[in-house]
Amino acid sequence: MSRALKVLKRTEDDAKQVVADEAAAVKRHKKLAKAGADSGYNYYVEHDETAAMPMSRVEEIRTEMNCTVLPDSAGTQYKPLEKFTQIDPSLGDYCNATKKYFKVKGFEKPSPIQSQCWPPLMAGEDVIGIAATGSGKTLGFLIPGLLKLARLGPNPQSPGTPSPRILIVAPTRELAMQSDVVVREMNECRGLCIYGGVSKGLQKAELRKGVDVVVATPGRLLDLVQEGALSLKNIVYLVLDEADRMLDDGFEVAIREIIKSCPGHKERQTVMFSATWPEEIRELAKTFLKPRTVRVVIGGEELSANHRVTQIVECIDVHGRDKRVVELLRKYHDSKNKILIFILYKKEATTVQRMLEQRGFNVGSIHGDKAQHERTASLEDFKTGKVPLLLATDVAARGLDIPQVEYVINYSFPLTVEDYVHRIGRTGRGGRTGTSHTFFTDNDKTLAGQLVGVLQKANQEVPQDIYKYPMMTKKKVSKNYGAFGPKDDLAGQTATRVTFGDDSDSD
Repeated sequence: MSRALKVLKRTEDDAKQVVADEAAAVKRHKKLAKAGADSGYNYYVEHDETAAMPMSRVEEIRTEMNCTVLPDSAGTQYKPLEKFTQIDPSLGDYCNATKKYFKVKGFEKPSPIQSQCWPPLMAGEDVIGIAATGSGKTLGFLIPGLLKLARLGPNPQSPGTPSPRILIVAPTRELAMQSDVVVREMNECRGLCIYGGVSKGLQKAELRKGVDVVVATPGRLLDLVQEGALSLKNIVYLVLDEADRMLDDGFEVAIREIIKSCPGHKERQTVMFSATWPEEIRELAKTFLKPRTVRVVIGGEELSANHRVTQIVECIDVHGRDKRVVELLRKYHDSKNKILIFILYKKEATTVQRMLEQRGFNVGSIHGDKAQHERTASLEDFKTGKVPLLLATDVAARGLDIPQVEYVINYSFPLTVEDYVHRIGRTGRGGRTGTSHTFFTDNDKTLAGQLVGVLQKANQEVPQDIYKYPMMTKKKVSKNYGAFGPKDDLAGQTATRVTFGDDSDSD
């Protein structure tokens, strides 16, 4: 067959697939609408202004939530879900257990990202969710996935090769473990958390017992798939959590391989949750998500700080930080309340921890030099309040939901303003308020302009001392690939030799 004919055939096949997808979606919509009508709730907007929720009311709710929803390619609009009692009543006991979980956790109503994402996800659509840290994204993707699992019933396991139905991919061990805890709290399904740093043999043994839900970091997951210890052919619900972080950390090749290992089950949904919507995430979404994808944006698509966090930025001499952090702890800490202190390097963590312990503080730490069981133990001691102060490198900045962290102190400013926003998002979670206190030194001066922008956008006080630094703004810079943009920008530049130390702390 000639190349031209091959291209033509592929185009025809693609067109047939689009038609088939549209027909399947219409059929699914009718089925769900009937189920919704039978149970007293349906997911779709009535355009009749006399209806229970016309489009004018939907737009009013979205304005109140500072939310933008881009409908799917067919223009389907979904009602926001305003209360937990509207969660798929047709599931009976399972739905009641879900509502009980929210009551026990003290949640009064869905957060904006949950309210807007649950209806299209429950209707079977692919969804992109963009929201700031602390906005409830984990439950935003978990609830519809677990409800889908309940609808589908028992998982037909492949002989000899475990094959889960739900796959959640996260950038760090801590974030994967956090989602796994929620899975176990929410559901009696068979789940497993997979990450590096522990025995593959133990993980393979657990897989052989059978599994419904896998939460995993990309590297270890891909290893097990390539070794034949795990099949992804039965995946019906695929989640990429903190997708922008995964691409920043250089996982793009692994992510693409993982998605290709899911063969496109007719029931599969793909869900991407992220704090930002940069070009590289858009390209990934364009490649792997369906045309009928719904995009939900809470706030804006650019990085923004949690509005419930009061941000205090203090310009300080780098050598004065030890004295100042002790002063702040004596001001903020009552020996019981939780305070998270961020440092930049692993070596710095050891030095600062020793200094604080010598001054009588009960403090733990997590960083890349610690074994996984040590990191897990330190995090658990902090969560329970046994050790109320925790020193952490940026392995803890993204996604971790640690209850009742009252203060975040940035002893060292991170390498990017994006990481700053995610650090301070460890407080002010679940509808609570919080405070961050950040040291900004001469070493951080190139980030002054971007930091001022974040403070101004959040209506926070800008320290006047920071204006002594140049107010530069820069393109987003990947930790692995540098600035994204035309290669012409490099023209005329002279190459320089770079020597890498061993102080970095990445997973």
